[in-house]
Formats: sequence, structure tokens, C-alpha cells
Amino acid sequence: MSRARADEEEYWHSSKFRAFTFDDEDDELSQLKESKRAVNSLRDIVDDDDDDLERVSWSGEPVGSISWSIKETASSSSSSSLEGRDSSLQKGSSSYVAFPKQVSSYSLSSLFKGELCLSLSALSDTGVKNYAPELRRPKSEYKDYSSDWSPKDTVRRMQRGKACSLERFRSLQDKLVLLDEAVAGHDGNVITAVLIFLKRTLRREILFRELEVRQVALCHLIHFLKEMGEQKFLLDLLRFLDRTEEVALSQYREHLNIQDVEKRREFLKGCIGLPFSAEDTSHIQDHYTLLERQIIIEANDRHLETAGQSEIFRKYPRKASILNMPLVTTLFYSCFYHYTEAEGTFSSPTNLKKTFKIPDKQYVLTALAARAKLRAWDDVDALFTTKNWLGYTKKKAPIGFHRVVEILQRNNAPVQVLQEYVRLVEDVETRLNLATKYKCHDVVIETYRDLKDRIQLTAYKCKVERGSAEEEKINSILNNMVRN
Repeated sequence: MSRARADEEEYWHSSKFRAFTFDDEDDELSQLKESKRAVNSLRDIVDDDDDDLERVSWSGEPVGSISWSIKETASSSSSSSLEGRDSSLQKGSSSYVAFPKQVSSYSLSSLFKGELCLSLSALSDTGVKNYAPELRRPKSEYKDYSSDWSPKDTVRRMQRGKACSLERFRSLQDKLVLLDEAVAGHDGNVITAVLIFLKRTLRREILFRELEVRQVALCHLIHFLKEMGEQKFLLDLLRFLDRTEEVALSQYREHLNIQDVEKRREFLKGCIGLPFSAEDTSHIQDHYTLLERQIIIEANDRHLETAGQSEIFRKYPRKASILNMPLVTTLFYSCFYHYTEAEGTFSSPTNLKKTFKIPDKQYVLTALAARAKLRAWDDVDALFTTKNWLGYTKKKAPIGFHRVVEILQRNNAPVQVLQEYVRLVEDVETRLNLATKYKCHDVVIETYRDLKDRIQLTAYKCKVERGSAEEEKINSILNNMVRN
């Protein structure tokens, strides 16, 4: 019996739970120790590394207890608690660990919802470590989203790249004042941003009516709609403004989005009846006619190239299709592959010149480039040869013979051909420069001879090859000058 009693006494004295005694009931120090042990027993749950540190507040309450949470919440809004904490801080008990002041977000109900462990985990990570300050925007930056900015201030902030909400401008009057301030600021980006806001928040007829008297903003919106490809909105705006020609041109631009050549041809045919100006109507008609002509030429040439029935297509295979090419490119193509064809054929260069009223300068320049590329020097010669009413032949170039020489030289024309056209350059200084540049020695010698410039002839003699025909020619001219 005595042994059982001894075991019972040993149990009560060795257990971590103490027996109930009246002496300990009001002992605050024992309650504090028990609270510390309770808090420390939770460290295994939150995986705290600082197991030896005690977590208590300056008030003496165990951290995380219900009473501590309630007091922390209450003290966040009370200035008296701050003074109390400051006084206790000055006393400085070594058994307490200091915590920086922060607003507690834990309530009584949160402690019963399983959030106590989270709060303790957050606290346990601090220990002797420094608290990281809460990262928040400066209060001044919250003014970026304030609804107190005037239209003028809003525009100024947008010009500086600040984020501003335009949603606060709800009335039509406020929106128009905002637009006027944006226009007065002369910043295209700000004007466009405000116009996008108005476009989204105003009915079209109201927006169009107000923009009609604000030409700067109107031009910005039209340009924006064109860049963004908002064709329907743009057409509605132009119709409201009664700009019929711009409506027609905007519709005409749609042909660029049509890839199928037959559909594009039909679309262009329909564009001829749109309300264009007289000059623009002529251009649309020419565009339709040119595409129709290109379709015919392309089909015929593809057949000839595939069948191998034409020598020029065998010798110079086509690099690209002629469809949708400009008029000048089509003329060059025709002069390259169909130069000798009769005027009655669609692919004839003279037919193209007549149909589309191509100026003589443009025709000669394009034909010269095409025939020189083929090294067809007889065709080049015939291009500039004319006859007068007496039957005399004469060479004439509407583009100037100096340009003829440059084109021939780019196409590696022989020196004999170059010299023939360099001689036809009327300006003496230009002729000498071209002759010297392209080593047309005969032209240089003849020009100095006509000028009777013995000094230049003597100097040029040093530039030609010794014992050459050019040197002998210079010596002969110099001897004749001495005799005369």
C-alpha cells in the first residue's frame, strides 16, 4: 500500500502537469511561466529554428494568447498604449524580446478559425532578426489615381508620363474641356489618348458633332483610324463630315487587301463609279485598265515560257509575275520582252504609251534601260534617230545625251558606243568630264583640238599609253598647230 502511494506521489511530482493547489491559483509568475511554455511548445508546429527564445510581449502577456491579441488590436489605435510601451522599454527586462510596433490584424474570431498558427509562424521568424518594413506606395503616389485632378492637371500629368484615370470625367462638358486642354498642350500622344477615351465613352453622332468644330483633334482621330485600320468607323466619320471624295478614296484603299487578281479587278471596276474628282476618276480608270492588260499579258507570256516557243523567254527567264506591277515596271517589261511587236497588241510598248499617255521622256528613259540591258545597241541607236522633212537623219534625246551616256555606261556599253553619244553632249565642260571619266580618249583629243588648247593637249598626252594611236593623234594635232 505504501509502495502504491509512493508511486503516485512520484507521478504527480515528475509529470509535466502540476497538481492542483490553492497556493498557485493567484500566482501571476507561475501563470506567466505556463504561458511561455505553452507558446514554446508550438514551435515544433511552425518549424521555428530559434527554439531557445521566449516569445512574450512587453505587457507580460504570452504572445499569441487571446488577451494579448485583444490588447494588441486595441493598442494600435490608442496613443496611451504607445506611452506605456515606451516606459516599459526604458525599464528593459532581460527576459523579454523586443518586437517593433505594428498594427495587429488578428481578431478574437480569427484565433478560433485556425489562424493562430499563422500568426505565431510569422512572429517566430523574427526573433533577433530585424523586421522588414512593409512595402507600400508613398502617399503622394496615390494622388495619381485621385479623382480631384482638374482637366488641366490631368493633361499635365499625362504629358509627364504619370498614370491618370480618365473615368472620373463623366459629363460631356468635362470630357470636352479635357479634350480642349489636350489640344492646347500640343502633345499628340495625349490628344490621341483622350480621343480614344471619348471614342469609347461617347455616342458616335455626339463625338462627330463635337470634333467637327475641333479640326486639330479631328485630324488626329482620322490619322489614328487609318493607322489602326478601323475602316468602318472612319467611313462613318467621313460621311458625317460630307467628305465624299475621302470616303471614295478610303473605299478604294480596300483593294490593297484583296489578293485574288480577278476579285481585285472587279473591285476596281466598281470603284470607277465612286464620287471621285475628275482627276482621281481618271487614275482609277487607268488602274483598272492596267490590271486588265496585265492579266492578258501574264496569261500569254506564261504560256509562251512554259511551251518554250519564244527565244527571249528561253534566254532571259522571267523573274517575277507582271500582275499588280506599276505602269513603269509594266512598260519596262514590255520593252524587254515585246519591243518589236505591232502597236495593235496589248503587250506592245507603243500601245502602252498611247493607252496611258506616257510622256516621251519617260518612254525613252524606260526603253533605253531595257534595250541597253539586252545590249541591243541598234535599238538604242534607232531610239534617238529622227528624220526631218528633207530626209536628213539626226540624233535627238528628250532626256539629254549626258543621261544617255550614264545609262549606257551602267550597262557596260563598249567604248565605241559611249564615244558616239559623248560627242553629242552639247556642253563642252560636261562633255570633257564624261569623256575623261569614261576614258573616251578620242573625244577628249578632238574637243581640245577644236578649242585649240595646246597646253591641255600636251598635258593629256601624258595620260594615254605610250606608242598608242591616241598618242600619235595628239602629236599630229600639235605639229599642225605649229605649222599654222
